[in-house]
Parts: sequence; C-alpha cells; structure tokens
Amino acid sequence: MKILGIQVLRGPNIWSINRKKLIQMRLDLEEMEQNPTNLIDGFRERIEKLIPSLHSHRCSKGEPGGFLARVEEGTWMGHVIEHIALEIQTLAGMDTGFGRTRQTKTDGIYNVVFSYIEEKAGAYAAEASVRIAEALINNEEYDLEGDIQRMRELREMERLGPSTGSIVDEAISRDIPWIRLNKSSLVQLGYGKNQVRFRATMTEKTNSIAVDIAGNKDETKRLLQDSAIPVAKGVTIADIADLPDAIKKVGYPLVFKPLDGNHGRGASINVKTDEAAAAAFEYAKQYSRKIIIEKFITGYDFRVLVIDHKMVAAALRVPAHVTGNGQQTVQELINKENEDPRRGYGHENVLTEITVDRDTLDLLDKKQYTLESVPPNGEIVYLKSTANLSTGGTSIDVTDLVHPQNVFICERISRVIGLDICGIDIMAENLTQPLPENGGVVLEVNAAPGFRMHLAPSEGLPRNVAAPVIDMLYPPGKSARIPIIAVTGTNGKTTTTRLIAHIVKSNGTRVGFTTSDGIYVQNTKLMKGDTTGPVSAEFILRDPTVEFAVLETARGGILRAGLGFNKCDIGIVTNIQEDHLGISDINTLDDLTKVKAVIIGAVKRSGWGVLNADNKYCIKIANNADCNIAYFSMDEKNPVIIEHCKKGGMAAVYENGYITIKKGDWKIRVEKVTHIPLTFGGSVDFMIQNVLAATLATFLWGYKIEDIRMSLETFIPSAAQTPGRMNTFKFKEFKVLVDFAHNPDGFNGIKNYLQSIEATEHIGVISATGDRRDSDILETARIAAQMFDKIIICQEKYLRGRKQQDLIDLLLQGIQEVKPDMEIIINNNGDDCLKYLMATAKSGSYITILSDTIDNAIGKVSEYLDKEFGV
Repeated sequence: MKILGIQVLRGPNIWSINRKKLIQMRLDLEEMEQNPTNLIDGFRERIEKLIPSLHSHRCSKGEPGGFLARVEEGTWMGHVIEHIALEIQTLAGMDTGFGRTRQTKTDGIYNVVFSYIEEKAGAYAAEASVRIAEALINNEEYDLEGDIQRMRELREMERLGPSTGSIVDEAISRDIPWIRLNKSSLVQLGYGKNQVRFRATMTEKTNSIAVDIAGNKDETKRLLQDSAIPVAKGVTIADIADLPDAIKKVGYPLVFKPLDGNHGRGASINVKTDEAAAAAFEYAKQYSRKIIIEKFITGYDFRVLVIDHKMVAAALRVPAHVTGNGQQTVQELINKENEDPRRGYGHENVLTEITVDRDTLDLLDKKQYTLESVPPNGEIVYLKSTANLSTGGTSIDVTDLVHPQNVFICERISRVIGLDICGIDIMAENLTQPLPENGGVVLEVNAAPGFRMHLAPSEGLPRNVAAPVIDMLYPPGKSARIPIIAVTGTNGKTTTTRLIAHIVKSNGTRVGFTTSDGIYVQNTKLMKGDTTGPVSAEFILRDPTVEFAVLETARGGILRAGLGFNKCDIGIVTNIQEDHLGISDINTLDDLTKVKAVIIGAVKRSGWGVLNADNKYCIKIANNADCNIAYFSMDEKNPVIIEHCKKGGMAAVYENGYITIKKGDWKIRVEKVTHIPLTFGGSVDFMIQNVLAATLATFLWGYKIEDIRMSLETFIPSAAQTPGRMNTFKFKEFKVLVDFAHNPDGFNGIKNYLQSIEATEHIGVISATGDRRDSDILETARIAAQMFDKIIICQEKYLRGRKQQDLIDLLLQGIQEVKPDMEIIINNNGDDCLKYLMATAKSGSYITILSDTIDNAIGKVSEYLDKEFGV
C-alpha cells in the first residue's frame, strides 16, 4: 500500500461541516484492492490480539464488536486503516471517533478520513495505521506501544495546556471562535475588532506591572506586609556569605526558594541544618540570582484562585507521596502509584506520573532513606517538597470551606497586587478559620496560575474556573464576532467580493477582504497573490482593526484545508460551471457542487445563503441548507423565483433594466443598470449577475436601499477597483481589454460583450492552463475562434505539469475546428507579444487579452498607455 498524500483539514469541509478537525489520507491499496480481510489468513485474530480495544468499535453494525465482525466477513484495508488510526489515537490519550473511507473514481485509491485531537499526532496516526496494517497482513511483530508513546509525546508538544485548553473549551461552548496565534499558549478569542487575547491564564486585561510584582517574591511580600496581610518571616540574599546571618535572623526550620522561580523549581523546605541550608542555597541559585529564605511554617499547602477580583476556587495541595506497607521499597511504591489510572503522561489525566529527581532524593536522604528503602506500614513518605500537580502532587477541593474573612483577604490581595487572575499560595492549618487566628500566612502570589487542580481535583467537586474568565473577557452584551460574508462560485467571485467590500466601506465600516489578487484592509493591499484560502481568511479575522470581513473562498482552499472560519453570516454561490474538473477527485459538476455547498453549510442558522436561481446546481444546494435562502436571477419570471417569492422569500432580479429586490408580492427597484458602471451600460450579463448577488447580500445584512444605490453608482470598474476584470485601456487608435476569463463560461461572457463592440478588427490573446481537462481547453479555443478575427497564442506559463507544445496543440485544434483558415500567431514571450500588439494594432482595433496570458498584463499595458499620452 502507498500513501499518496495526507491533508490536515482544520475547518468546515466536504466531509463534515461540524467536525472541523479531520485527517484526509489518499491511499493506494495497490494489490490489497483485490484482498479484503476475509481473504487474509489469520488477519482477524492478529488485529484483535494486537489491538483488543477495537472490540468496542461499533462500525456499521451499530454494536460492540461490529468492526471485528466486518473484518471477519471481509472489508477493504482502507476501512481497517481508518479504525486503526482512530483507536491508536484513543490509546494515546486522544479519544476521537469520526471516520469515513470512500473509494475514488480511480480503482484502488481511497480517501481515508478520520478525526484528530492534535494535528501532528493525527498525521502520525495516519502513517502508523498503514504500517500496522501492513505488519498484520504480513504476520510480522509490531511495536504498537512505541507508536502510542510517540503520539503521546507529539500530543504534549502540540496541545494547549490544561489551563489554556479549559478557557478555549469554555469559549467553544459559548460559540466564541478562537485562533491559536503561536505554537505555545497565545490564543485569540473572537474575530477582528472584537477579539481578545490571552496566554496561559494571563489575559490582555492582566496588568504588566502586577505581573512584574508577582514575579518578584520579595516585592510581593513587602506589598502584602504593608497592607496588613500575614506573610512568612524571611529575608532575601544573593551571596552564600550572607547565609549565616540570614539563618540567625529567621531561625530554623527554613524554606529556600528562588526569587524569580515558579512551579516549585529550586525550592527546598523544612531545612534544619547548616549543611542542608548551604545545599538548598546552591540548588535555588540554579534558578535565580537572589534567594528567598523564609521561616518554615507548619501546616497545609492551599491554593486560592481569584478571577476578576472574586474568589472562585480553593484547593488543598498535597505533595507527591507514597504510603509504606512494610513490604515494598520506595521505588516499588512509586511504580505502584503510577499505575493509578488517574495518573498519566504529561497532562493527559487528572494526575501526573511521579518521577524521581534531585528533590526526591534529597527528601529521602533527610529521612536517611534511598529508593531501595522499605518504609514501615502506614508511613507517608513525601517525594516532592512542593505540591505542584505537574510534579505528581494531588489536590482536594475546599472551596466551600473557606472562611468569609479569608475570602475577603484573598480578594483584597488580588487588588493589592493588581492581577485580574491570580493564584494565592497559603500555608495554614486550615482555611475554615481566619488566617490571623490560626497563624496561617500567604507564601506568594502567582500570575498565570494553573487551573488543573481546580478543574479536576483528585478529591472533591470540580470547578469550572474557565467560566469566570470568559465572563470577564466577554461580559453580557459584548460580541466576539464580526460580520462575515463568504463568496464562492466558479466565476464572478472576485468582482462580487470587491463590490460588497465597496458597499460596506462606503457605509462607514472598516472592511477586510480577500480576493484572488490579494488581501486588503479598507483601501490598502496588505498581501499580493491568490489569497482565497483559509490562511488568508484567518489573516483578516486576526486583524484587530477589521470590523467586517468579506472573504472570497475558492474550491482549492476548501479541499486542501477546509474553511478558515467556522461560521459566516451570509454565504454566496455565484454560479457552478465547468472549471477545475478532474482535480482532487472533483470530476463532475455534482462533485463541485458539494465543495461549494460547504460555504452554505457554514452559514449560521439565522444567516442567509444567497444562490443563483439561474443555475441548477446552485438550486440543489438549497435543498440541504440549514439557513435562510435568498435567490438572484436575470429573469423575474424564473420559476424558482416565482415559487420562492410566493412563499414570502427574498430575491434580487433583473427586470425592465433595473436591479430589483423582491419579497413576497412587493418589489423595490434599487437602480437602473445603465447607471451602474460595473455593468458597462447594461451590456455585460455576468456583471449584472455579480451586482445582483452583492446587492441582495448587503440588503439582507441590513444596508438601506439608498446607501446600496450610491455604492453601486460609485464602484467604477478599473485596474485599481477590479484588476483583471473587464479592464479597458483606450489608446489613441485602438482599445485593449484585459480580463482573466479562464474557462468556457468566462469566455462566453466576454464573447457576448464583444458582440456589442464595434471594431475594425478583434484580436485575441489566449493561453491554456495545464491543470484543466483537454475538453475545457478545446472549448475555450472554440469560443475564442468565434469572437476574434485573429488570435495570438502566448503560452508562457501555467503549464502545471504539461508540456508547452501539448497545450498549444490543443488550442490550435479547438480554433481550427471552428475557423480552419483563421490567422494564428504563436509567441510565447509575453513582453515580445505585447510589443508586437502595440506596434501592429490597426486604427479601430479592439485587442482582448484573456486568461492572464501575459505576466502583469495590466501593469504593462498601463505603461504603454502612459508613454502614448506622455505621462
């Protein structure tokens, strides 16, 4: 078997609108296409032995053991690999269960699709599942545990930490979109101007001065002491020579900790001798230049969490420990403790596995123990000097037991330090009594405190501490989203997108939009190129200045990675025509319709799908839409329009020379097409269609008719406003039209327009695109032959895996089928071709350059025009 490709889908896609995180593996079964599982001796027994948990997979039979029953009956290896990929992820701590395996139209080649939790681990699972299947087929030994451990490592490298992840999960539950801004824990919630950012548990509301204070334990202690908050007696030193004086001043027993430390790193507790003090100093010195030496307070370690100056949770933290039984060594007790199913690798479970480090050995040494010592029955042996969960500690929820005065103290601390989210470490006998009464003290205050101990305590009630974070960042009435209009279709996407963006910004809103020629915010191009995929959409949604997004969304991005947004307010499908067929398993217009339908599937229920009622494939999309539908049409009497409006539906139609909005029985005329520059005096039908789509979408959003009308009148087609779309250049003796029409439908649109243009000679410059079907290239050539008197073939680029001469031959064949005697010139150098055109054009000629045949044709023609007029 051979993996032909692995794609990571991150947004709504052709397989699922709701399951956004999918791996799509293109797999060639090769000889296994003829060998289903029932023809492979012993396969069922081997797969069940290697992965016994596959028994729980229900498969199509809908019951436990269903998948293995299918294996017994006989199923194809793509299906088996899908189930293996899902199960090994689950075994690696990433429980996920959606899968689809579909044969393509090429024999033996399948798309194996399955969900993932972490991207790199999911891609690894794809490759591993094929290796596992091949080992099972060949009856070879396989190290499954090695793959599972590797996926755990990839998961820990990639996943958000439990605190960050909990905030993201809470946001998702409230339908707040999110974007990960780096490989660590920097996250954006919301889109555009309504975004907020946080990192770990620090938010954009977190005061940087407060973070600095919390990071300096000495400064924190002084501020708390000045505010009459009980703290431990202590000093700060930087030189070991000052250690004797510090010991004398504070007195044993002592706690040593680095001034700038966190997570308990470098800390030593209950230090009672000069020798141990010197060792503790050197240990702490590894983490900070200055060392805090405090009185060791007996009692229990508590963590209180305060969010937005309100206490939300409290936990008793217990350092990692084992309890002796008089029979097993410390190491054996640790191994036994790590077998607890609640403990896992990294953050995969409620508790973390206990590891042995210097801190562990030092604590054992103080008890004159080693890892081989056998503690007596009932003795608790502490293995860490701090109670951090990341080092194997446990937590017990005590939120409901905290005395009101202690609640007041903690909430006051958050304001004294100035943190919106803070973790307060307290050493006390309990929190049920006020700290001043039981001698408890505040040890330190933490910026970006971990949430894990509160989210999933080892004992007590879990607390959803992420909820108050979202409450603080998005209080009632504050939106997390900005309006999104997504535009797709075969032709007209870019012009429709630009026109909508023009209407939006003409009405005083800062718009960000993506097109096939670049990314724009308001009037500024920020990035050049074909920017119609999910990365470009996310670029706009990340921009904090954008108030409204209009996103051209092409098929390629949808197929490659899914949408770059999870929901939009309005989705538009301009039309579905033959183009890009035969690529990425999209072979028919029905296939292409499924791709374009992803946009309508992503429209929120209260939003609108805007569809072309003159296109039967667009009409098909409406049948499965889960949103409001509105249609546009060039014919008011279109049966779809009549039936739709009879039911009270919304539509935009071209009637009696007007762009008109219809709802039910009433209609309102927006503007006469002859007054809309984009329609070229009403002579270009496909431009009228673009105007209809844009007018309908913006009306549905809520813009007033008069404001839309003004915007339509001020949108002037030009190289600046609509690059590559009907750009006309008027020279003294002739005219040049540049348009990026590249498929039969686009060529027909230009042909219809040229029929209204009087010229002494129509000259066309055409080329082919290598990734189109032969039939499409031939048809564009035939149409070109119908509209031009002379054709220049300039096949300079866009070969896309084909030979240049093969594309030229197809164009020649198509032209000569229509006009065998037509004058055809072949010039595959764009600059020379343009120079020839400018030098030989006759008075009254009309030159049309199609398909972006000449690199930067607009810029180069503009330069010739400037020279002619002496600019």
